[in-house]
Amino acid sequence: MANGDAAVEVGGNGEQEAAARQASTFAELGICAELVEACDAMGWKEPTRIQAEAIPHALQGKDLIALAQTGSGKTGAFALPILQELLSNRQAEQSFFACVLSPTRELAIQIAEQFEALGSAIGLRCSVVGTPGRLLDHLTETKGFSLKKIKYLVLDEADKLLNVEFEKSLDDILSEMPKDRRTFLFSATMTKKVNKLQRACLRNPAKVEVSSKYSTVDSLKQEFYFVPADDKDCYLLHVLNERLESMIMIFVRTCESTRLLALMLRNLGLKAMSISGQMSQDKRLGALNRFKAKDCNILICTDVASRGLDIQGVDMVINYDIPMNSKDYVHRVGRTARAGRSGYAVSLVNQYEAQWFVLIEQLLGKKIDQCKVDRDEVLILKGPISDAKRIALTKLKDSGGHKKRRNVGDDDEEVEDHSSHSRRPKSLKRSNRR
Repeated sequence: MANGDAAVEVGGNGEQEAAARQASTFAELGICAELVEACDAMGWKEPTRIQAEAIPHALQGKDLIALAQTGSGKTGAFALPILQELLSNRQAEQSFFACVLSPTRELAIQIAEQFEALGSAIGLRCSVVGTPGRLLDHLTETKGFSLKKIKYLVLDEADKLLNVEFEKSLDDILSEMPKDRRTFLFSATMTKKVNKLQRACLRNPAKVEVSSKYSTVDSLKQEFYFVPADDKDCYLLHVLNERLESMIMIFVRTCESTRLLALMLRNLGLKAMSISGQMSQDKRLGALNRFKAKDCNILICTDVASRGLDIQGVDMVINYDIPMNSKDYVHRVGRTARAGRSGYAVSLVNQYEAQWFVLIEQLLGKKIDQCKVDRDEVLILKGPISDAKRIALTKLKDSGGHKKRRNVGDDDEEVEDHSSHSRRPKSLKRSNRR
């Protein structure tokens, strides 16, 4: 059963960790043949570090606290032990065996998909409920719905789950679960609230940390441009022109900006779509699925998409707006360079955002390289960008779409045939100047 909120953290003693590090296959970690075969079918040839260190503790029946970077394979680290225990109890009459809480429905759906893929040969059934509030509604209002016999609780992205919007629901949900359950708490970051939660609901947990408090993976290349605020769109298009065939996620600060930027880029001949919290659930999932299927190669998002989503093949993340919360940077750039693959993150920093970017570097404990570019070459793009933005603003005004609304998206624009934009204006072609 997958829900909409989660976090898990893992650890253990030195002897067990040394043994885990020596394991180069899932079989050596103690995973049964049926699940090893399922891992092979998913292309998981060897365990990631968090999987190698967490799985042995989980198979021994311990509660877990695990800190690991985004894209490190956390879902497999908790899904495989749960499925193995379910296999050993398949004859027992069982209602819900495990409950996984995550901060967004999109992440919950993704977790359920991985469970179903791993358990496809054993008839596994998963249910996606929604956010913790929705789960609590079922617990209080749906006749016969109960978590009293649950064997496993997983909190994925725990730091996000413990925000004010979820805290009360989470407390009420925990009160409906048996005390003798096993609890796995996974998170990319440790906070005071996460630490408090693990003391309250975990029993003598094994602890595993495979990253520093806040870090990014070594396979991620990070750079930034220092740009005048008025020229940020020109620099964005310059970056996009350099990587026309790449799968790209662009992060902005507001829901309104996602739609404006998507319309502007489509007017410039690019295959761009948007996703934000103002869109209905169906529209958000539709946009994600079209991006995953590569119907478009640019997805413009708010931070709703930065937590835990594992979209295969994302080559680059662009921070169009610099996040005011430095931890959000870690989650954003974690959408690329996942599971050992390489990736690229570039930030467009204007004069008003420089202070926030310095805080990000301080959090990471390192300086990020600055990119240099011929400013005159970039500003050549200003004319067509101004026209495209003017048309986008007019369209938003005509549709009443630049004010905050619920359940809106790009409507027909999100599903239009992009072939009409296949010819890019001559002025947008990449210059040969270097």
